[in-house]
Amino acid sequence: MSAPAVTRAEAIAAARAVLDAARARRDRDRAAGLLPAEVEVKLRRLERQQATAPAPYQAAA
Repeated sequence: MSAPAVTRAEAIAAARAVLDAARARRDRDRAAGLLPAEVEVKLRRLERQQATAPAPYQAAA
């Protein structure tokens, strides 16, 4: 017995959907002021780091 295999594209799409939902939930909570202060500080630090970081490598199309 073998179950149908999940393709790489399907797995990536499913993972992205979960990640997008988690980010949206975090953003809603943040906008409503529901995040703990220490989490807000960590998010701001990460945003500053990302703003100054070089763009990630992207393969040519």
